[in-house]
Amino acid sequence: MTISFAISARGKELSTPIFRFLRDEFGTTPLAEIDSVFGFVEPSTLYGGRIFEGRQLSDRDCAQLMNSGIGIRIPMTNHFTSYDEYKRYEPLLRKYYCPLNSIIVTNPELAQWIKNDFPDYGLEASVIQNLNTSEKIERALDTDLYDMLVLPMELNDKDEFLNSLPCKDKIRLFCNAGCALTCPAKICYRSISKINKGEANATFKCSQTVKWREQRGMIDFDIPRLIRLGFSRFKLLRGRPGGMTGY
Repeated sequence: MTISFAISARGKELSTPIFRFLRDEFGTTPLAEIDSVFGFVEPSTLYGGRIFEGRQLSDRDCAQLMNSGIGIRIPMTNHFTSYDEYKRYEPLLRKYYCPLNSIIVTNPELAQWIKNDFPDYGLEASVIQNLNTSEKIERALDTDLYDMLVLPMELNDKDEFLNSLPCKDKIRLFCNAGCALTCPAKICYRSISKINKGEANATFKCSQTVKWREQRGMIDFDIPRLIRLGFSRFKLLRGRPGGMTGY
């Protein structure tokens, strides 16, 4: 079984060369096992998940990764979009269009528009879609829209559930987790979608201020156990100072 990892570029300074970043932050992960790096490229109101504060991957970074057979995953995970807005970013989508690269999506309409116009992009259903039941997962697989589904990190400890899933080669699990693991509501994602739209009254919202939850810091999952269950594709996050990924 071939094991592969999608690596987060969160926290990368634009001036830092991508391979230096990978060496410094993910040095124990062999380059041969990295299938892709996900992060912000040019500005876009289609981004979600994290507040867009600037590019993380430069043109040089992208070229070096692709020349090494490592794909770019662009996180267009905004909850809200329109067809006209999508069309505004056709030049961005065209620039990075090749079978090696993927788009991470939350909005299924956006996924369908990209599928129609750029069929060679891989499409990954974001963890923000919260595919946390067998029914949701099977429905997403049945659409033939997504090449990969990212499952919520809290499912990683449910062996019986994971073992029952079909098409494990189309499922990506988290290697590690931060605040989203114990979050009861995940209201941050919709608020970030609005912030990235530039809405005048948009503010960041976090369920920590609404309902207390345990903060465990950065949790590493038992990857050999998940491999034994038949999974081979994983998502690897970078911890922030203090061992956190979020709040």
